Amino acid sequence: MHLLIIEDDRTIAENIYDYLEARGHQCDYAGSIAAASALLAGALFDALVLDRNLPDGDGLTLARRLRAEGRATPILVLTARDALEDKLLGFEAGGDDYLVKPFALQELEVRLLALARRNAGRPAGPQLQHGALAFNTATQALHLQGRPLTLPPKALRLAAELLSQPERVFSRRELEIAVWGHEQDSSDNLRSVLHTLRRALGDDAPTQVVNVHGLGYKLVNR
Repeated sequence: MHLLIIEDDRTIAENIYDYLEARGHQCDYAGSIAAASALLAGALFDALVLDRNLPDGDGLTLARRLRAEGRATPILVLTARDALEDKLLGFEAGGDDYLVKPFALQELEVRLLALARRNAGRPAGPQLQHGALAFNTATQALHLQGRPLTLPPKALRLAAELLSQPERVFSRRELEIAVWGHEQDSSDNLRSVLHTLRRALGDDAPTQVVNVHGLGYKLVNR
């Protein structure tokens, strides 16, 4: 699973991050609503771990906004507030599950896996498409001229980001945040993922990723 941990307590966030990464999941971290919003704008996640007490507001504000935008990403609300009224408020705001601190990391993972399985059974979501290239945001399936393309996760996230706004020029920083959740020390990392995507598309594909000198990259139809 690709998970976003939204938690301002660094120790708790690191414990969750280290445990889930060791279990084979990919994690990104945000310590505020603003940081989480930036990551959510550039990447797709299988589930969110959302704390309520964040430095720039109640985490439920973010949950309500995501639901208002039509985003169905599962949300597990993580908080020290254990009153029934708080739990009900969490569900009403769009949370799918509620876990009270302190908690067992094993239980957190089990709950996230259950949310991901439940979400996988929902009807297919909107499709991003530009010319012959199409990406289903629910099934995470990428097709070129109706033919499925098998890509590693980073290349798939890159394709999804480019397809989110075709013909728009994305900067290196924007694409790195979409793929890794943060900027990279070396531009070679992004070049490697771009090479993987371009190789999968092939030189003759009607839809291609092109360089815009000095600015970044964009998806175009030939």
